[in-house]
Amino acid sequence: MPLTLVIPAPEHQPAYVAALERGWSPDTTAGGEATRLSQLEKISTDADGFLAGLDDPEGLAGDVRLPDGSMVKRLPGYYRWLWDGDLVGSINFRWAPGTEILPPHCLGHVGYAVVPWRRGEGHATAALGLLLPLAAKTGLRWIDLTTDPDNVASHRVIIANGGELVERFTKPAAYGGAEGLLWRIAF
Repeated sequence: MPLTLVIPAPEHQPAYVAALERGWSPDTTAGGEATRLSQLEKISTDADGFLAGLDDPEGLAGDVRLPDGSMVKRLPGYYRWLWDGDLVGSINFRWAPGTEILPPHCLGHVGYAVVPWRRGEGHATAALGLLLPLAAKTGLRWIDLTTDPDNVASHRVIIANGGELVERFTKPAAYGGAEGLLWRIAF
């Protein structure tokens, strides 16, 4: 079955929970383990609420906790699950209405994570390619993505989708202040 992006829904949730229980997290930052545990807890207490919070084009689902524990206002955005008959991972898109410029605490318009047992199969490249037409519908002229300098797999994903390296930068303190790479994909 070809890869598709699905809106998180009850019929897909058991596979998502199984991936979380196997140790995968959709959060690739330093807060990944906390996100994984938090999501498992939220699903066990309010599965429908958890799903509803993943599709939030108005940015109303409450504040977001950064890896350092600080809280910031949520941007409009949504998650899609990578699906080929089973959960392959997730991809999310967020934006600041009316501008391509994101607040300093937001490290890019797109984040993605493939479950470890399905990496190396081209799913992240395909998922980003499927997301780009959806992102373009917001009226943005481009999207920014960030990677760690040594994440060659993500560099390839972005380049395969037309991305160009913009600059090296220092991540905000909330993300540990490490070096990062800023990439851009124009529409």
